[in-house]
Amino acid sequence: MSRFYDRAVELRAIETPHYNCAQAVVLPFAKEAGLSEQAAYQVAANFGAGMKRAATCGSIAGGLMVLGLFGVDDPQTIGSYYQSLKKNHENHLDCANLLKISREQGREKKPHCDGMVYECVTLVENILKEKGKIQ
Repeated sequence: MSRFYDRAVELRAIETPHYNCAQAVVLPFAKEAGLSEQAAYQVAANFGAGMKRAATCGSIAGGLMVLGLFGVDDPQTIGSYYQSLKKNHENHLDCANLLKISREQGREKKPHCDGMVYECVTLVENILKEKGKIQ
């Protein structure tokens, strides 16, 4: 995998403190973006669990935060980011529906959320590499 992916796996394995899905996407990229891990942890704190209300998936929101930290905000790239995720998740981006689909497929919550984190980290890393923002 990659150092970003591996760091996300480490973060999701830690029970205390808990790293929500948004934090687990943002923190692996924080240092390279010029942000301390503590600042990244705090900035992403209210985006887990679908912004704490089952809205937009925290992993997806975390990916948007990372892209923004690296200055990637053009509509075409962001639209492509959304489309890639929608394609893989029955056209859904919100936590409630993603979890519902996962339950219907017999999957537990934690493995589903971990998978979303890893998917978003990988997608963001690929975008950043394509844009020449990271190596």
